[in-house]
Amino acid sequence: MDKLWAPHLGWATPLGAIGGPIWDMTQGWMAVALAVIWIAGAFAMFLRLISRVRRERESQASVSLGNHDVVSGLIAPGIPVSFDARHRAPAVCGIFKPYILLPVGIDRLLNQREFDAVLLHELAHARRRDNLLRLLYELSLCALWFHPLVWLAGARMALYRELSCDESVIRRAHGTELVSALAKLALPERGLPLRAAASSYLSYRLARLVGPAQTTYRAASLLLTSLFAIVIAAAIFQTVAHTACCFILKR
Repeated sequence: MDKLWAPHLGWATPLGAIGGPIWDMTQGWMAVALAVIWIAGAFAMFLRLISRVRRERESQASVSLGNHDVVSGLIAPGIPVSFDARHRAPAVCGIFKPYILLPVGIDRLLNQREFDAVLLHELAHARRRDNLLRLLYELSLCALWFHPLVWLAGARMALYRELSCDESVIRRAHGTELVSALAKLALPERGLPLRAAASSYLSYRLARLVGPAQTTYRAASLLLTSLFAIVIAAAIFQTVAHTACCFILKR
């Protein structure tokens, strides 16, 4: 950065509280120790990700869509829907070619409108490629495993994925049915418990589903998103610029 942009960084001043310690940590044995710790953590997180993906692939491989009842054109045109006895909760499987997997018996536990509400929720996950987004996040987590805000962001993303898919159900006027379906699926004695992630966010989802309707303004949301991205980009650039200035002075 000092070679490319130094003439344009006249406004930057050294940040002693940040630049000094960072410079010290990149020198001598401290740099080697930090690099070893980071590599070990990144490798462990990568192995964790591979193990999870392998387990899911083995689980999906055990389900042959051709040997189970496949529902076509019900509510999810273009997204295969299958019933399988080995899966105990509704889920979306696959990354690049997602399909919806439902447990056997869910169509008997839920009435038709409740069943449609659950299917609409899973359809939103499939169409938005949430499994792919989750994979991209976990890959970034392998590099930034040491940052607590990255873990917090992952938990919030999981929650907002569920709430966003619930919104698609509300827009189809199936919000009440989804509430009753969640209530039935959340009872262990029903035999079809929710997945851990969906169950842990149940209180948030129910509060949103039974709460007053909220009006979404797309233009305002886009503006706020753009402003947030600009502020974050500016903050990152200024931090890098000030730190680079410190490195230039050290040299």
